[in-house]
Amino acid sequence: MFKLLLDKELKEIVGTTKFAVTFGVCAVLILLAFYVGARNYDVSRQEYEGAVVENMRQMEGLTDWGEIDHRIFLPPQPLAALVSGISNDIGRTIDIESRGELRAEDSRFNEDPIFAVFRFLDLEFIFTIVLSLFAILFGYDAINGEKERGTLALSFANPVPRDQYVLAKLVGSFLALVVPLMIPILIGCVMLPLLGVPMDGDSWIRLAMVIFAGVLYFGVFLTLSVFISAMTQHSSSSFLMLLVVWIFMVLIIPRASVLISGQAVDVPSVDQIDYEKSKYSRQLFSERMNGMQEFIQENRNNDDHAQFMADMQEFMGQQQDDFDAKMLVLTEQLNEQRNNKAARRQKFALALARISPTASFSLAAADLASTSLALRSSYMDAANSYQAAFAQFMQSKNADTQGFRFMRHGDDEVEEPEEIDLRELPAFTYEPPDVSDAIGASLPDLGLLLLFNIVFFAGAFVAFLKYDVR
Repeated sequence: MFKLLLDKELKEIVGTTKFAVTFGVCAVLILLAFYVGARNYDVSRQEYEGAVVENMRQMEGLTDWGEIDHRIFLPPQPLAALVSGISNDIGRTIDIESRGELRAEDSRFNEDPIFAVFRFLDLEFIFTIVLSLFAILFGYDAINGEKERGTLALSFANPVPRDQYVLAKLVGSFLALVVPLMIPILIGCVMLPLLGVPMDGDSWIRLAMVIFAGVLYFGVFLTLSVFISAMTQHSSSSFLMLLVVWIFMVLIIPRASVLISGQAVDVPSVDQIDYEKSKYSRQLFSERMNGMQEFIQENRNNDDHAQFMADMQEFMGQQQDDFDAKMLVLTEQLNEQRNNKAARRQKFALALARISPTASFSLAAADLASTSLALRSSYMDAANSYQAAFAQFMQSKNADTQGFRFMRHGDDEVEEPEEIDLRELPAFTYEPPDVSDAIGASLPDLGLLLLFNIVFFAGAFVAFLKYDVR
């Protein structure tokens, strides 16, 4: 009986004009998302490679390591082509110094504001917006629609078990809609390496998990649609209810969670942090000037000019080290306070947002694609590690960090200084989190999506057992 009911459901969905048109539109959008994503990755890769080359070109011809102006860049991530996450929002360029706080600048949206207005057509958008509406369109009248058409009473004129009927309805709807959608998705996967997106084994695992999360998300709205259809007597009522629920889940709850958490947890802005640093820096500068005046007063009778300059250089070096140490302590304190409050606000916002399956899917997909909120912190961690290696390298080259240069006067010939070999610079590399770590980070959200499916599936099952089929 179950197989008969399942075949009936599959034929009723696949054989309709509505399915053909809707599936065609979804298939085109999915393929377009893969194509546009691959092209965006190619553009980002060319921009990254061009920035690296230009950075090295600007340092060509220098003869002193202390004069270099070195920058590092965040390389584009392959799966950011399909799940952009925050990869376009964060800064990609960092000016590297031997000491001091690092800052990332030049985000994609900063360079091309038009993308910030309309965002990107990626796979995450297709799932969260298009396919969720696709599921509602085919599930809102799954039960009450058949009652309105009279086919439900006709079916139960025969000895049809209700549990098998609703199970066949849910399973049949899922298979009839999900399996065909796998065709354009698989074609899109084939397109990625053909269009130049480097996909290694880990990348394929990540992409497979993103698609799995998308299927779970699609199932949430499909089972929800059948559930509400079994709770109402008219298809127009269920469609209106589902539309309201969709608006809240997709559009309102994720954004409202950010607003609510912003009011609940006060996090000092970057401008406030900079003001505190600037105020303390001015105070330290005043102390340095007073110290310098005292040093000059104490050594004004020193007739040995060379010794005086050497002592002054040593004194100013000590002052600079003391300044850097004090600024580092303040910066760490201010950043720690801000990061702790920001972490509490973020945790609160994400907890509220996860009431919506849309937020759970977006967070899971971003974790799997390594474009989540952790991207910025992992990039900065890699940059800070590189700064330490860069500082050791500069120290080994005896770079004069104080800015003093002793010049020789007279008629003595001075050899032409040789150009520095830029190939000696330590290379910066950024590695995304390991695939096992990415999957581990996404498991809570995948679990929530699975829980939503189970709850709505059980709700539809129980509701139909009590449904008036007459």
